[in-house]
Amino acid sequence: MTGITLTADQIRNAPAPVRQWIEQEVINSLGLAPRAPAVAPAQTAHLVACSEDDMAGVLEHIRGTFPAVNVLFEFGRPGINYGQPAVMTFRLMDILHHTRLQEIGQVMTCLEMINQALTVVRKDPSARFCSFDNEGHCLIAPQTQASIAALWQDMMERQQAQQAKADDRIAPAA
Repeated sequence: MTGITLTADQIRNAPAPVRQWIEQEVINSLGLAPRAPAVAPAQTAHLVACSEDDMAGVLEHIRGTFPAVNVLFEFGRPGINYGQPAVMTFRLMDILHHTRLQEIGQVMTCLEMINQALTVVRKDPSARFCSFDNEGHCLIAPQTQASIAALWQDMMERQQAQQAKADDRIAPAA
């Protein structure tokens, strides 16, 4: 066995395929590789493009599970769009980091909760919010990402409006 040492700058400046290979090697050596998700067989499950109403329904189903809500809103961030038909990819490790969960298994559990909530909302047991590739990425439909971002924006606007009303009631008369 031969080992090499790379500086952070060398890794940062390496071509994308090299950085991805290094990432996979580190993930595998630390035992952080995601376990296979428990989803229906590929021929019966299908990734769906979700509307803002779909996502509001999913949020209502998972509202009591804060980690799952955090994972859901991670998909409001821009992802990498590719393929035909187009999908958006999100690194599971980034979701793990941003949500401050402790292991990939917890992220996978939250994603399965979201998938299950969507099957209830859509009344379609084969509908899937997300799927996965073999390189540690979660895949969603671009419309789903846009719907989550819009839902987040709507929630923030409503909260700001409520705060403004509360501030007006508290403000002393001039």
